[in-house]
Amino acid sequence: MIDAAPLLLGVRGDTRASAPLADFIWFRCGGHADLLFRPADVADLAEALAGLPQEVPVFPVGVGSNLIVRDGGVRGLTVRLPKAFAEVAVEGRRIRAGAAAMGITVASAARDAGLAGLEFLRGIPGTVGGAVAMNAGAYGREVADILVEARLVLRDGRIETWPRARLGFGYRESAVPDGAVVVEALFEGRPGDPATITAEMDRIAAEREASQPLRSRTGGSTFRNPPGMKAWELIDRAGCRGLRLGGAQVSEKHANFLLNTGTATASDIEALGEEVRARVKAATGVDLRWEIVRVGEPGCG
Repeated sequence: MIDAAPLLLGVRGDTRASAPLADFIWFRCGGHADLLFRPADVADLAEALAGLPQEVPVFPVGVGSNLIVRDGGVRGLTVRLPKAFAEVAVEGRRIRAGAAAMGITVASAARDAGLAGLEFLRGIPGTVGGAVAMNAGAYGREVADILVEARLVLRDGRIETWPRARLGFGYRESAVPDGAVVVEALFEGRPGDPATITAEMDRIAAEREASQPLRSRTGGSTFRNPPGMKAWELIDRAGCRGLRLGGAQVSEKHANFLLNTGTATASDIEALGEEVRARVKAATGVDLRWEIVRVGEPGCG
C-alpha cells in the first residue's frame, strides 16, 4: 500500500485514504483505493497531478460499470470526478459534456435539442470519461462516430484538448495515456425529429431491459466481440451459460454478463471469466479478450 495522503496536501477537493471502492463499483465487491480523490475542479486536478511523484500510479474511475477491482485494492491515487464535472450544454449541433455526466444524460440533452446520432448513448451505462477512454459503443455506433474533441489532464498536470484523430480510437480502446484523466468531451449530432429520437431511445432501453440482467450486480459486457462473431454465442456454444464459481455466475439471461450473486469476491468473478475463456478456446478455438477493465492487486489467501 502507498501512503499517498501526504502527497495531496493543499488540494481543494475531497480525499479519503483506504476508500472502499465496492461502495459504488457495480459488482459491489473488490478492495480499497490507497487514496480516493474527488477534485474540486480541473485546476485542482491538474495541480494535484503535477505535484504527485511520477512513480505514484493514477487511476481514473467513473461509476465502475465495466470494472473489476481486485480484492487487494488499487495502489496509488484513484481519481473520481464529482458532480461538478457532470454539466452538459448544447452548442448548436454540438453537446459539451463533463466527464462525470452519464451517457443517458447526454443522449437526453441531444434529444431535447433535436440532435440525432447520439441515441446509442442511452445504452451506455457509464460516464462520458469512461466512454471516451474505451471508445464505448452499442447498437452499431461508438463514441468515435460522434466525438469532436476531448479535454484531458495528463499525468504530469498539463491540460490539453485532443481532437478525435489524436485519440487513436479502435474497438473498445483509445490512445488516452495511462494516468491521464478525461475531464470533458465535445460531441456532434445532426438535426433530427425529437419524436423519432425519443422512439429510438425507448427502443434501446426496452431492448436492454429484455436482453440484459440490468437489475443484477454485474459489470456489463465481459468480453469483446471477436471480428464477425458474438461473444455470447461463443460462450453459449461452450456450454457456459449459468456456470458458477463461488459467488460468481455467468448470467442465464445474457451469457456475456458475469454476476455477483451476493457473496462473490472479485477473485471469484475474474476466475470465472478465465474459466469461460478456457472453455470457449477449447470448444471453438477462439481466444476471447476481456472488455471489462481489471485493476488492482490480488487479495491475500
